[in-house]
Amino acid sequence: MSVIQITPNISISENEIEFSAIRAQGSGGQNVNKVSSAVHLRFDIAASSLPQNIKDKLLSYSDSRITTDGCLVIKAQQFRSQEKNKEDGITRLAEVIRSATIVRKNRKATRPSKASRTRRLESKTKRGQVKSLRKKVR
Repeated sequence: MSVIQITPNISISENEIEFSAIRAQGSGGQNVNKVSSAVHLRFDIAASSLPQNIKDKLLSYSDSRITTDGCLVIKAQQFRSQEKNKEDGITRLAEVIRSATIVRKNRKATRPSKASRTRRLESKTKRGQVKSLRKKVR
């Protein structure tokens, strides 16, 4: 049983992840039809040991990899060996969880200054004058 470190204070056990070997898609010659080198990684968000706020944030994502029952499914098939694909899947899972830990600061609504509004209107007037000079003279 190994522990996967997500952030300095958040980690998950490898027991919480379910791995299944599948055949990889795409080109690869005759070998691709015989060897199950791709890995499906299933991570049940609700049943995990993650803090509740991170679980909620992950479940609120509109990610196609998250199923309706709250499982995050990652398919790793980039490499030719099953072990490397397993490591790649774990790395990608850690990145998804890490993205949920980032707290974005709230944006303060600001209004444009009076000077910037005047500059904008003056530039619009100037532009209109340039365009009116392009018209045919009557």
